[in-house]
Amino acid sequence: MNSPEQPLPTFDEVLLCTPQTSAEQVGLFLRRCLIPCPRGDKIYTMLYADELSYDVSCRAEELFQRLQCYSSSYRLIILCNCERENSYLPSAFSHCKVHMIPQRSRAEMQQYLQHHFRVAQPSSSAAAVFKEHMCVGIVSSKRAGMGK
Repeated sequence: MNSPEQPLPTFDEVLLCTPQTSAEQVGLFLRRCLIPCPRGDKIYTMLYADELSYDVSCRAEELFQRLQCYSSSYRLIILCNCERENSYLPSAFSHCKVHMIPQRSRAEMQQYLQHHFRVAQPSSSAAAVFKEHMCVGIVSSKRAGMGK
């Protein structure tokens, strides 16, 4: 986010973890991150790694330890819920923990995201329903099950 032209992460750089995320999915992600190949300066991010099952977390740590020797220049970020930092994977990597403080203001971050998510030419697309012709939006309700 150093400049408005800097791209958003691509699909292969982000793994959104859930309790259903398999060991194979995590393995593929870690291999992309840790095995050197000509792919540029990507930053790989595991979101909600604390959600992984115990078995998948153990296998992920083992694979990370095996693959780490292939590259000393990998860039991996593991984001977790601070209320679940005692789950397996966050605990296994606790020696690498860094408390992050945003370097940009909320307004700057919103402006950056708006730059990348705005539909260039308003057309008859779903983007017309979101504020300022954004191609993404958040729909929420205080009442569950109301047809969002």
